[in-house]
Amino acid sequence: MSIRVIEDKCIGCRLCVKVCPLGAITVVDKKARIDLDKCDLCGACVTACEKFQAIEIIREKEAAGDLDSYQGVWVFAEQKEGMVAGVTLELLGEGRKLADQLGTTLSTVLLGSGMDQAAQELIAHGADRVYLADSPQLADFLEDPYAEVLTELCREHKPAILLMGATTIGRSLAPKLAARLRTGLTADCTGLAIDGETKNLLQTRPAFGGNLMATIICPNHRPQMATVRPRVFPPAKRDENRTGEVVRLDYSARQLLQRAELLEVLKEAGTTINLAEANIIVAGGRGLCDQKNFALIQELADLLGGAVGASRAVVDAGWIPYAHQVGQTGKTVCPKIYIACGIHGAVQHLVGMQSSELIIAINKNPEAPIFKVADYGIVGDVLEVIPALIKEIKKARGEA
Repeated sequence: MSIRVIEDKCIGCRLCVKVCPLGAITVVDKKARIDLDKCDLCGACVTACEKFQAIEIIREKEAAGDLDSYQGVWVFAEQKEGMVAGVTLELLGEGRKLADQLGTTLSTVLLGSGMDQAAQELIAHGADRVYLADSPQLADFLEDPYAEVLTELCREHKPAILLMGATTIGRSLAPKLAARLRTGLTADCTGLAIDGETKNLLQTRPAFGGNLMATIICPNHRPQMATVRPRVFPPAKRDENRTGEVVRLDYSARQLLQRAELLEVLKEAGTTINLAEANIIVAGGRGLCDQKNFALIQELADLLGGAVGASRAVVDAGWIPYAHQVGQTGKTVCPKIYIACGIHGAVQHLVGMQSSELIIAINKNPEAPIFKVADYGIVGDVLEVIPALIKEIKKARGEA
């Protein structure tokens, strides 16, 4: 794709200059001039010049041969306060499988300041190569500088696949990057695979409110981009004997585009619910019948050293805050033990917890879908079963 000014139609009105977000347009001798090094082909100037139609974007269909020039699997290594996010290690594990199937390399892109040790950790967890972009401007996530660096790296090195976490950062950055690269993006994937015949990335995600699973492909554009929810895949195992290449990229002397400034980070007051990191989760649903019965869920979770989860229905009913919600529109979790209490098991909920190592379901309806994914099932009223469990646990500990 490219962009050009039709000089016969341009009158130098400067409307395009006013709307260009990147300052890529100037007017010289009453004719607009576009700096292609700055332009990201957003099309704002084309819209502003609709009356005169003096600017046009030239779209060229990418040839099949061009697709062959894209090689490798990339993982965006999300970091916060210098610590690599857990979802990055999960994507490295899955990315390693995809790269091995394609017979190609697995690379990560790490943006930050003074992140050399983190780069070595990424190699220990499966990366063959780490592109380490270093600058004080990149220490904390800001959309503009991150998007600028990633866009440049993708255009230069041409990865075939780019994976990002479906986190607050990933969900903000991925669409901007995909738009700049003129490629597709599949959000909130729960499954990734390689088509053995076409070598396209098969991206599976819930669709139609979670009532079915859709597999999406991006056959005509590269890179193939997907965001993946945390805790969907197990993290890659660490191998301290692995070796890899660190490509250091110094951006400290360059002023990256930045239209926002991080003034302060405010820590959330009160108790923070981190379901994604919990090893044991006790979750409640409508089978509890009343908000006050969540006290039983809390008591059982406290006894087991776990966290409290919930289905969407009880969150919508106002029984418990959204931070506890598990499912497609809540948190995706993968604890060692997940105890579903009075949860029917709608697809939307199952998507968020079915990868748990051990699932225990308590429901008085023996036909409830939750039993299809459970390792152990108890058919009974949760208001009778949970107090009995609490009593037995206390008895075993000598607390009764």
